[in-house]
Amino acid sequence: MDIIRHKQQVPNVGKVERAASVAAGMLLLGRGLKNKGWTGTAMALLGMEFLRRGITGACHTYQALGINTAGARSGEGASVSVPHGTGIRIDESITINRPRAEVYGFWRNLANVAEFMEYVESVQTLNEGDDRKTRWAVKGPAGKCLEWDAEIVNEKENELIAWRSLDGSEVANAGSVHFKDAPGGRGTEVSLEIMYTPPGGSFGAFAAKLFGDDPAARIRADLKRLKARIEAGVLAGTSGQSAGPKASGDDEKPNHHAYSDAVAKASEESFPASDAPAFTH
Repeated sequence: MDIIRHKQQVPNVGKVERAASVAAGMLLLGRGLKNKGWTGTAMALLGMEFLRRGITGACHTYQALGINTAGARSGEGASVSVPHGTGIRIDESITINRPRAEVYGFWRNLANVAEFMEYVESVQTLNEGDDRKTRWAVKGPAGKCLEWDAEIVNEKENELIAWRSLDGSEVANAGSVHFKDAPGGRGTEVSLEIMYTPPGGSFGAFAAKLFGDDPAARIRADLKRLKARIEAGVLAGTSGQSAGPKASGDDEKPNHHAYSDAVAKASEESFPASDAPAFTH
């Protein structure tokens, strides 16, 4: 498989709550071990869960509700669009059998993102001559179009692109994409990390997931389209252009299903990255 997923638990429980959880966990576990039957078993299991919550500082209920009592990380300020430990995080990686500079150049032309991410309608520059600030338009729930402004906050040529949404955005989000040479001359490893808080808050996203909406599956499909298109040279020659409005006659998004054969071929064995991407590394 050329796609991998990273799962990460982030601390979202404050120090006082963690200490209380450990104390409660030890008490419940002790009583549960002394009692017999289902009551004792239930108490022991509950005690173990309280211990896990206190030791790791990660609460599943808090994550679902978008609650974080752990406080901000050191150095986290107003420039953070998605507070630490809140929202939804997706990590996906894929290997593309093309040189790193070519893959990076294609992605760095941010207008190209709309060509392989199915839900993205367009990415346009906000100011002429400055392609670091862009306006994104995406397909939202119930056919609604959602828009936000974003800026590149960290960039290393042929290695890293990191961005965050600007204040007042309809969808608070941040992300990064890393590019590195794949082992054995197999091309380029692309590692994408996206964190976002959808409209309706984290609880709304959690409920959507329960009803079958899987944003990670969309990202995996998007990366497969990216792989197929770059390896097939479908959109070759665009990496030198700056992000901006689409040319006339190109208002409609391409038919993604037309590339199904190319996607299947591009999904053969490859070597994905093993480390989750970072914004500043």
